[in-house]
Order: sequence, then C-alpha cells, then structure tokens
Amino acid sequence: RLSGQVEADVREHFGDKVYKTVIPRNVRLSEAPSFGLPAIVYDMRSTGSQAYIQLAREVIRREREISAAQAAA
Repeated sequence: RLSGQVEADVREHFGDKVYKTVIPRNVRLSEAPSFGLPAIVYDMRSTGSQAYIQLAREVIRREREISAAQAAA
C-alpha cells in the first residue's frame, strides 16, 4: 500500500516526466545478481525482465519523440 501511495504522489508531482512502466518486485530479478547475470539474460520471460524490456521501449520511444520535436523546431 505504501509503495502505491508513493507512486501516486510521484506521478502527481512530476506528471508526464514519470515513465508509465512499473518494475514489479520479482524473485527472479533478485536471483540474477547471484548468478552474475543481468535479469533479462537470467530469465527473460519473468515479469520483472519483461517490465525492464517494456521500460527500455518506453525510453527509446520518448527519446525519439523528443528528438523529432527538436528537429521540427
């Protein structure tokens, strides 16, 4: 409940600057460093890894939008 409230507060304060993707708590994410591997290599199908992949897509999309807006200006 606390993490949900913190998320809501951050989103309210920072608005569109906050990415939509949420990285969930996930056992597979926690295990990956013990094996010396990035989470997406350790278990690409885990919900945590999929969330990081989604975040990467979101970051790339946002950067492209910013670059396009700057080029048009």
